[in-house]
Amino acid sequence: MASFLRSVAVSTSVAALAGAGALAAKSLQGRGEGSVRPVLHGGRTPRILIAGGGYIGLYTATTLRKYIGRQDAEIAVVDPRPYMTYQPFLPEAAAGSIEPRHVVTSLRRELKGTTVLTGSIAEIRHAERKAVIKPVNDDPAYEVTYDHLVVGLGSVARTLPIPGLAENAIGFKHIEEATALRNRVLNKLAEAASTWDPEERRRMLTFVFVGGGFAGIEAIGEVEDMAKAATKEYDSIDEDDLRFVIVEGAGRILPELGEELGGYAIEQLRERGVEIHLNTFLNSCVDGNVELSTGEKFGADTIVWTAGVKANPVLAETDLPLDARGRVRTNAKLQVVQEDGTVVEGAWAAGDNAAVPDLTASDPKATTAPTAQHAVRQGKLLGENLVKVLRGEQPEDYRHENIGTVASLGLYKGVAQIMGFKFRGPLAWFMHRSYHVLAMPSFERKVRILADWTEALFFRRELVSLAALQNPRAAWEAAAASGGKPAAKDTAPAAAGAPIADKK
Repeated sequence: MASFLRSVAVSTSVAALAGAGALAAKSLQGRGEGSVRPVLHGGRTPRILIAGGGYIGLYTATTLRKYIGRQDAEIAVVDPRPYMTYQPFLPEAAAGSIEPRHVVTSLRRELKGTTVLTGSIAEIRHAERKAVIKPVNDDPAYEVTYDHLVVGLGSVARTLPIPGLAENAIGFKHIEEATALRNRVLNKLAEAASTWDPEERRRMLTFVFVGGGFAGIEAIGEVEDMAKAATKEYDSIDEDDLRFVIVEGAGRILPELGEELGGYAIEQLRERGVEIHLNTFLNSCVDGNVELSTGEKFGADTIVWTAGVKANPVLAETDLPLDARGRVRTNAKLQVVQEDGTVVEGAWAAGDNAAVPDLTASDPKATTAPTAQHAVRQGKLLGENLVKVLRGEQPEDYRHENIGTVASLGLYKGVAQIMGFKFRGPLAWFMHRSYHVLAMPSFERKVRILADWTEALFFRRELVSLAALQNPRAAWEAAAASGGKPAAKDTAPAAAGAPIADKK
């Protein structure tokens, strides 16, 4: 069985690398000079401001530069982070299967000929064609003007007013959070191995994930795998000492995959010892004391919140039309529209922060789901449509029928539904990795991720916690606080072979 799984993993690397090379060649071919044609403007170069450097920002800017040159348009991307995060790989980054830096793509490296402004959008006054940008440092905010606006601010974690949640939980939407979760889990194992209070030990080794969607299930599947592997390095901790808990308010997990595959995922996780509480809510987690709606109470030092997202609240500081969920209203062409369908000139939106009509759904009021699959395609089409408008042509409708869904449940474990066919186990895991490595932006990142996976075939997981990174000045501050004070005269240095106190 082990040799079969290893061969599947090798096949993943080879197939994905071949596909990555084909995509890179196609991309380079598309960037030929013949694709660059002048746009129509009144003698002044139009300025395009892209709010957000995620999927929409990266793919829109890349597409724009593919078809128009600098003399035809100025492009500026605004984001507080100088990189785009490929979120489907966050679980593997948290588990140490992928180097965290390989999950992100540098905006400046990928967006040649584009200005990247590091800061946050604080306000948009589209009627004046002005946006207010707040730098990441303490510098004062400043205004920029534009001719066309692309809103790709994405979403943020949807939190609830649960006592203790803001103070004790951690999100799972950014690479910093995935890295912090990895360090925290490994650090708690180290602390538990040095603790003899059984109650404290159980608390340290209890990990709660709130939310049974893709983010929560993939995260707990990968992290639980990593934690079990880490117990082999401890004489005092067994796999059975670990307690992983899922809290989900609905009656099933992974609803996008249907009841059959969702039920299979529940069976697989429960066989691994994961506790799954369905139709259950988190009532409180003050000081790490978890209280569920079922009345169950227990302590947990690690609480991960993955219970959904909401549109970026900054949108409320704009004069753009929003729907009841706080998303920017758009038509199928990704143009911002009023409630009556009137197009707001010079404004575009897509991704998680936009209510984009789903033309493939039977419900005429349906909007596209907040997934990477839609965001990547919408970003590309938005760029193409904006180029068409600049050239005086008609934009096209966004229409994409979901061909399938894949999810990882840990190393060599997964579920998938492709074109109506259901897959599970190593094959589904293979599909998950293959699809996402091909969707990862930039050929370089594809190769680096494949190198990470190939290396993992021959070496054990790297299970060292770097929790000190969260406070890198701690050692320096402790040294500075000592102030070079001399040691007490009656204090003698410990003998080289001094015995350590027995555990009893």
